[in-house]
Amino acid sequence: MGASVPHRAFEVTVCARKRKRSLLARGEGARDRQLLRQKGYLGCVRRLIQLVLLLMGASLVMPAAEVANLSNGFSIRHERHEVMGETTRLYFGKDAEAGYVDVATVQVESIAPAPDEANGATVPLHAGDLNVIINSASHRTRIDADFLASVIRAESANNPRAVSRQGAQGLMQLMPSTAGTLGVRNSFDPADNVDGGARYLQQLLERYQGDAVKALAAYNAGPQRVDQYHGIPPYRETYAYVARIINDYNRKKLAQQKQHANSGGAERASAHPEELR
Repeated sequence: MGASVPHRAFEVTVCARKRKRSLLARGEGARDRQLLRQKGYLGCVRRLIQLVLLLMGASLVMPAAEVANLSNGFSIRHERHEVMGETTRLYFGKDAEAGYVDVATVQVESIAPAPDEANGATVPLHAGDLNVIINSASHRTRIDADFLASVIRAESANNPRAVSRQGAQGLMQLMPSTAGTLGVRNSFDPADNVDGGARYLQQLLERYQGDAVKALAAYNAGPQRVDQYHGIPPYRETYAYVARIINDYNRKKLAQQKQHANSGGAERASAHPEELR
């Protein structure tokens, strides 16, 4: 009988140790679960921060200009748009004074940021480098450099990597077939593209006896359409394209005239200061 007491005491001791280990295991498991929850929470916070930073970065690089893709295959580059029921108004600047064109809303298939970022990272072109390229092409073709600059701005917004839905490429938006005919080896090379585009525009100006409006319409819609309609084809986008370039060119020339007049007045005033008294 006496020998059974230590046996029972041993069983009690073993059970107590088992319960203690069980409690310790539960405590460790609870701590582990708490740590896992904390890690999961921190991971969610990190992912949320990364997402916010990504969206902030996207908002910083998002271009202000847009391109309206129309059902007839043409596209119109603009700054902003306003849907007014059956009509969508495309503004060429921040306000209406910069010009706008009204397009039937049903003809607008989509409006996307311009230039198309899906074609890869935009390679910025220094303004000074572009001016050198334009002046060089102007000297060879005898086309006013400001006129070429206005065409480039309307065609690609000065983006040498721009690609249209139809496949036109580069600063002056040359179609591959046109580029091949002109001997342009790389449409994404700014100098090569502007040289080819300027020569093509020169051909159109000669074809229409110096009529810049017809030449621009042909550059946009094709000479066949200009010949067919004996002038600008009845396409709103072509009218808007021609008007935008002419207005931009005229604004540059008016600004130059005002600057020249002001500088001339300052020179006369310095030569004859007594006239100001």
